[in-house]
Amino acid sequence: MRLHPVLELLYVALETYKWIVIVSAILSWLVAFNVINTRNQFVYTVGRALHALTDPVLRPIRRILPNLGGIDISPIVVLLLIFFLQRMLLFYGPQIL
Repeated sequence: MRLHPVLELLYVALETYKWIVIVSAILSWLVAFNVINTRNQFVYTVGRALHALTDPVLRPIRRILPNLGGIDISPIVVLLLIFFLQRMLLFYGPQIL
């Protein structure tokens, strides 16, 4: 089943953002465990770009979620929302347009 081009573009944008959230979470773990250092200019630049892309979505979710003692589950919540939206596009997208 093919999606309408606009819905397919939205699906690909959600897929791309899903990977941005995953890479951002992995990078934050690597920095937290001192595997990589943010004094490296490339790591710092990539980290800032990922933070700028993910923080506007993660910040409202972080305000809602309870404090879990330093564990940030907001990326998991965002990924679950993205999975849900993608499934909605696949199942209900052809009926919308």
